[in-house]
Amino acid sequence: MANIKSAKKRIKVIETKTLRNKMIKSEVKTTIKKLEAAIASGDKDAAKKYLLQATSKMDKAAAKGVYHKNTVSRKVSRMAAAVNKMA
Repeated sequence: MANIKSAKKRIKVIETKTLRNKMIKSEVKTTIKKLEAAIASGDKDAAKKYLLQATSKMDKAAAKGVYHKNTVSRKVSRMAAAVNKMA
């Protein structure tokens, strides 16, 4: 355990940020799972809706530093290709 006041504060701040990051990642994963389910069922309208939601959430997560921007770009590209392939 840390003895220095600033180190104790850093531990608290890190815990707070970790919780925020977990929450954001969980939301993104849930939306991606919904998108994959829509693709599997062949529902193109739902897939487009979830693609838009997933893209938005992933872009916001990248802006907050939860994901790297290139990772988000790659995943969004693959999801969009999967939705376009449904037609």
